Amino acid sequence: MTMRVARLAVAFLGLSLAAGCSSVKETHGFILDEALIKSVQVGTDNKDSVAKSLGRPTFTGQFSDNDWYYISQKTSQFAFTRPKIKDETVLHVRFDRAGNVAAVETTDETKIAAVSPMGGKTPTLGHKKSLLSEVFGNISSVAQTGLPGTNQQ
Repeated sequence: MTMRVARLAVAFLGLSLAAGCSSVKETHGFILDEALIKSVQVGTDNKDSVAKSLGRPTFTGQFSDNDWYYISQKTSQFAFTRPKIKDETVLHVRFDRAGNVAAVETTDETKIAAVSPMGGKTPTLGHKKSLLSEVFGNISSVAQTGLPGTNQQ
């Protein structure tokens, strides 16, 4: 009888550990609805009607408020790893100066630029100082006359 309970306990423990290693799929950002996207008509709709049907954009254009972007991402994550982007869609709604829809474009992740920073350091101009020159470099300038904040003349 105790052997049977031990086997059940081991099986339960194994199943609970395996459940922790399952894949997690999530959707971030704008949830794409083809019917709503097709309802936005060029020349007919304006900023107010687009905001009512699609909601506020994920972000607007950097140089003009007449470009609205709706971004949707589907990610997948296994256990404790970083999430990986499986699908990404960008809906770009462009308005003319009067605020009417001029164009509606849907693109995928192929037009998104990947930016990779240069390691952990930012290159700067100037010269490098050693630790000793940083610590002892200002000793000779402390007692000089005529420096701001001193009353010597």
